[in-house]
Amino acid sequence: MAATRRMFMGIVAGGVVLAATAGALWVSTRDPVSARRPWQDAGRRDADLRRRILSFAILAPNPHNRQPWLADLSAENEITLYCQADRRLPQTDPHDRQITIGLGCFLELLAQAAAEEGYRANIVLFPKGEPQPRLDDRPVAHIRLVQDATIRADPLFAHVLSRRSNKEPYDLARPVEADKLVEIAAAARMSAIGHTNDPARVETLRQLAWQAYFTEITTPHTLKESIDLIRVGRAEIEANPDGIDLSGAFIEGLSMAGLLSRDAMLDQTSSTFQQQIPILKEPVDTAMAFLWLKTAGNSRADQIAAGRDYIRLNLAATAAGVSMHPFSQALQEFTEMRPHFLAMRDALAVEENETLQMFVRLGYGPAIEGAPRWPVDTRIRSA
Repeated sequence: MAATRRMFMGIVAGGVVLAATAGALWVSTRDPVSARRPWQDAGRRDADLRRRILSFAILAPNPHNRQPWLADLSAENEITLYCQADRRLPQTDPHDRQITIGLGCFLELLAQAAAEEGYRANIVLFPKGEPQPRLDDRPVAHIRLVQDATIRADPLFAHVLSRRSNKEPYDLARPVEADKLVEIAAAARMSAIGHTNDPARVETLRQLAWQAYFTEITTPHTLKESIDLIRVGRAEIEANPDGIDLSGAFIEGLSMAGLLSRDAMLDQTSSTFQQQIPILKEPVDTAMAFLWLKTAGNSRADQIAAGRDYIRLNLAATAAGVSMHPFSQALQEFTEMRPHFLAMRDALAVEENETLQMFVRLGYGPAIEGAPRWPVDTRIRSA
């Protein structure tokens, strides 16, 4: 969940001329507006309650914005949730732990949206068994919607449409207040939450986070997984509104000039690759606080619970005016990451039987748009 759309903005200083000299109309039309339309369409009246609920659930955060959810609506008042197998991340997420957390985020938003409509979402996880060691074609969850006059709306739901994973640099002059960290942490229901804004400890965690990040982008097979998911410019993003989006007139100018090729992004000796390093590091260096989420086990149900709690933390941060951005690299389970995986667990005092499910930075970042999303109808398997 930690890729950034800023990653190539400083590649070639002269490239800014391309944007500066482009026609104003062309520049103004480089925004992939239609790819963000699901944020505007969420909750619009639809005859099918389930589609209204799903229109909010699809806005959930998920690794590399893969949006792996597929909903089956073939039974009345029911939703069966599946994971689309080709949306998984086998290199950086070899056991599908992070993808499962993203599905947990989806289920939490689904339950909150149902409550807004006066319905309880009765969720049965993995009704045909927990798939191991990877997710498969068995359902992730079966949901039955039951009208319930006693159900209470969740106050966090008011922030669904303004929630973001803010990957931009944060304001170094604005510490995150301790009381806000406590307030955000209190939103979790099932997981153990830790946090710190102590400058010395934050600096140590910044260094560990960057070492892990650097390993991910200099390991060929994990780098390639990310590069393969990059969508450059409005046309690519609107055709495939998932993955890592790089948009704007400047980016499209670089791409049109041949200065943003995927081959160059993969070549660690190229100037394209080398000049992205300080840009990638800036968000790490501007983390003003960190928060982490642990579970007592690591079953699929534990991972779903972690996702449900994570989106609650993200919504609570939004309510508090605090930006949040996952740094998932040190939690990844591919071989080359192992030393950083162990170092981060040690730094956060994670016990042997506990699982570190999420690690995120916090701070005060600029306002950003919602990430691209596939329309809800494309995420329905049958109706």
